[in-house]
This record gives sequence, C-alpha cells and structure tokens, in this order.
Amino acid sequence: MILRLIFKLFLKFIPRPILIRIGYFIRPIITFCYRGNNYTDPIDGTSFRKLLPYGYDKLRHNALSPSTYSLERHRLLWLFLKTKTIFETKAKMLHFAPEQAFYDKFINMKNIEYTTTDLNSPLAMIKADICKLPFASNYFDIILCNHVLEHIENDKKAISELYRVLKPGGIGVFQVPLDMNRISTFEDNSITDPRHRAKIFGQYDHVRIYGLDYFKRLESCGFKVEKVDFTKTLSKEEIAKYCINEGEIIPVVYKPN
Repeated sequence: MILRLIFKLFLKFIPRPILIRIGYFIRPIITFCYRGNNYTDPIDGTSFRKLLPYGYDKLRHNALSPSTYSLERHRLLWLFLKTKTIFETKAKMLHFAPEQAFYDKFINMKNIEYTTTDLNSPLAMIKADICKLPFASNYFDIILCNHVLEHIENDKKAISELYRVLKPGGIGVFQVPLDMNRISTFEDNSITDPRHRAKIFGQYDHVRIYGLDYFKRLESCGFKVEKVDFTKTLSKEEIAKYCINEGEIIPVVYKPN
C-alpha cells in the first residue's frame, strides 16, 4: 500500500524528464529487489517475482518492469517488432518521446540509423514540434510514435507530418490510449485545467479520448492502416508471463508506394 502511494505521488508531482533521470540510477536496485521467476520482461529477458504498479489515477498491478521500465503496451510492441525485419535490415528510424524500454536497444543496433525527438525528454537527440518536423520528406523507413498524439491539440497536423517524413513503403506504429467501446473520439479544447483533464481524459496532459474512428483519422492523412491483435499469436501462459493485455490492438501504418 505504501509503495503504491509513493509511485502515485511520484507520477503526479515529479516531471517526466526528472523521473527518467532518476530511473537510471535506481533501476539496478529495483531490479535486484524484485528478481524472481513469476513474470518475465521479454525486452531484456529478466524475470521477477512481481512487477511494479503504475498509473496516474488508478494504479495497475504488475504493470511496470523493474529492469526496462516497460509497460504492458511496450512489452507487447516488442514481441510484435521481433517478428519484423527491422532487426535485420538497414533502416532509418524516427522515435518520438523515446521510451527507456527501447532506447538502449535501438541505439545499439548496428543496422538502425536511430533518431529520437521530443520537446522535453532528456533522451531526445533533436528537440522538435511534431506538428512542424525539421526532417526531409520521405526520409525515414520506420516511425515509432506511441502515446504521443493524445497530448497534441492538432493531431491531424501531427499525423500529416508523420506521413510526410515516412518513406513510401515505410512502416509506423502509432499507439494511443484507445477506448474500443467508443465509436467516436471525444475532445474538447476548452478543458484546460489539469485536474479536469485527468477526470475526463484519464490523464492531466491528455486532450482527447480516442475511439474507433482513430483508424480513419490515420487513413484520412494517407496511411494504410492495419489493426494488429498480436496477442492472438500468444498462448494464455505467455500473456500472463509477460504481463500484457489480451486483445490490445497495435495500430500499424504503412505509406503506400
């Protein structure tokens, strides 16, 4: 109970860039304290007796890996990416708001020309506005932009920029918090109070709740969209072992040739 309260307070009151810096120092200690055999982080193969809780408003049990700080969606995405050729072929990758779970992996891959970008993250190589990217058109082979668009007021402009800088034939993964029970996305730019945003949108810095029309938003900017339920390829035992959410959809996009 005390640990959950501490995590909740940390997430609410400490800015994310500071959390990232602190995380690098305490990660070895937490990894050692939580080691065990009940759950495994597929990103680095480390096993634990349990994972850490995580959540801005409502804490989720067994959500955050002590060794990579991966969440359920990160572990699912990693399992999916391992089935693709990006680990084998030469490619230029653009990674928005780079997650610690992936940063060390991608930056050390010999075949990847890796570029990270964000306005605030200490892991960003280039500080840039997603609605006005400083990159040439048709430049990147791969774009990862996960849990970013729900923070952007003009998400259609951002999606158009992602389309512009992706090469024809390129692939992107644009995960967002997606309410599969909601047909239409809900957004209201008049809601600016962080506490009100947290209540309505689920987090203090979110500006919308995406519904099933999210895929049409991507398509309207030119992308071909694939709704991937990678959990269908996994056993019940693997889903439990890796602590991922059964049925979670990965939005995979392609830029037509």
